[in-house]
Amino acid sequence: MYRTKMSLYGHVVPLFIILSSSLSCFSIAFDDHILINNDDVFPRLYKMGVPSSSPKIVNVDHFGAKGDGTDDSQAFKKAWKEACASKGAVLVVPKNRIYHLKPITFSGPCSSNLTMKIDGTIKASNRPSDYNKDPRHWIVFENIQNVKVQGGGTINGNGQIWWKNSCKINESLPCKEAPTAITFLGCENLGVSGLRIKNSQQIHLSFQKCVNVRAWNLLVVAPENSPNTDGIHVTGTQNIQIMNSVIRTGDDCISIVSGSKNVKVMDITCGPGHGISIGSLGKGKSEALVSGVSVTRAKLSGTTNGVRIKTWQGGSGYAKNILFQNIVMHNVSNPIIIDQNYCDQNKPCNEQGGSAVKVQNVWYKNIKGTSASEIAIQLDCSKSFPCKGIVLQDINLASDSSDGQPKASCINVDGLSSWGKVSPPC
Repeated sequence: MYRTKMSLYGHVVPLFIILSSSLSCFSIAFDDHILINNDDVFPRLYKMGVPSSSPKIVNVDHFGAKGDGTDDSQAFKKAWKEACASKGAVLVVPKNRIYHLKPITFSGPCSSNLTMKIDGTIKASNRPSDYNKDPRHWIVFENIQNVKVQGGGTINGNGQIWWKNSCKINESLPCKEAPTAITFLGCENLGVSGLRIKNSQQIHLSFQKCVNVRAWNLLVVAPENSPNTDGIHVTGTQNIQIMNSVIRTGDDCISIVSGSKNVKVMDITCGPGHGISIGSLGKGKSEALVSGVSVTRAKLSGTTNGVRIKTWQGGSGYAKNILFQNIVMHNVSNPIIIDQNYCDQNKPCNEQGGSAVKVQNVWYKNIKGTSASEIAIQLDCSKSFPCKGIVLQDINLASDSSDGQPKASCINVDGLSSWGKVSPPC
């Protein structure tokens, strides 16, 4: 074992030792907050759902849904209203049927626990005019508590028309927003499981301003060249677990942005796509706050990034107390990257000093595999506020080709520690 830059020894390393000892029970202390044990965060979530007595079954077919290619939106709205007003209802979307929906919002609060069981296919309208009132959303669950959305069915965003008209595909077109397939907004004690979500217009699944979320056993798929089709997007959400899922899209497999706190990602298979990202943060001189993120046992293959933190110049706030561990990569460009000079626009971004989203206390542990790029570890931190408390432990990244060992580039890092074997070294 060896270490560099003695300034970190008395502060960050003890913190990470404490973190390591706590991982097995998922009670990870991160400075001013705690990632809580599953049974503490989700006590009601595990107990809710189907009551001991026979639940009320609400079938969308009984409210006029046809599944014959015509619009079923009104039938779904009526069925939701009935289920939401009932105690312990199960709203059923039957299997072997394809239901077509225009933009729709399922609003709460509901009278009690509710389960939406999706066994069939729900397909989006592909007429842009149907989204004139709200071009950014297709299916929205809003202000609901103690709800499960589950089943073996498919949510199909039917996104080809939006991809074709994206400025990232056709640069002569203006850049416009496209709908997110499924948005959970302002929800609490939420479980989402078992679904196949495919070909979203833009983001597939978004958790926004939610508390206590568990998402697992999801399959999220879209073509590699589909623009902005993030798999799972987390924003302004606290106490969320994303587990045992496969994500293959044209953008970030998982993106975690401002306001997110206590985020646990575990057992994720990612690729193709842009990897697992925190950010982008701080665009337009905005404040961004992200803390308490852990990514464990991920497998990434053929992605354009591995585990990434990306911030725009000129922002403020922080991304702190972040753990990436037990990750395997194959043919991944930029396996480990912090980019504090992120610029995703056609014209160059002007250099902005004096302010930045602070990146601190980031631990990379037991990450191995192959890099498709010459620089396997790239820490490009801010001149104004260098990254602090970065730890590299047991890193082994080889070249995916026969061109020799990849390199590391570590710029503006204050307090970098290396433990065990780190290859390539900073």
